[in-house]
Amino acid sequence: MICIDLEASGLASDSYPIEIAWACAETGRNDSFLINPESVPGWTYWDEFAEELHGIEPELLQQEGIDADEACRRLNKALKGEEVISDAFDYDGFWLRRLYQAVGMQPSFRLVGLDAVLSGEQHIQYQFIARTQFRRHRAMRDVEDLISAIRTVLYESP
Repeated sequence: MICIDLEASGLASDSYPIEIAWACAETGRNDSFLINPESVPGWTYWDEFAEELHGIEPELLQQEGIDADEACRRLNKALKGEEVISDAFDYDGFWLRRLYQAVGMQPSFRLVGLDAVLSGEQHIQYQFIARTQFRRHRAMRDVEDLISAIRTVLYESP
């Protein structure tokens, strides 16, 4: 089970991914990185409310972020052929498409939603658990919370 989370410059149609993290629940393999929006022409939209949530400032992205093409290569190498789970499939899918389209590449993995691992009743249980978690809106911490909630539903629920 591999889970992914993305943080973005906002929620508008002009938004773009600024942080990506993924982790494999079984092996512990993981990766997390920031993306420098200056590497993509036109990635200028910035929502200060989103910044307040995730705490990632544009200056940090410029200093520590990798280029968008490197982000795609890194994801493709690590996740090739895998199904990768997102608890925010529509948003994460949108931002992954923006990322890959920006550099003219295709993902080597398949993004899936929670329904790929949870049944209808389990999905409801997941929602209850997720609401009790304090999401910090940093990608790796949110991936860890996602894995924890899925494990609770799959292995610890009656």
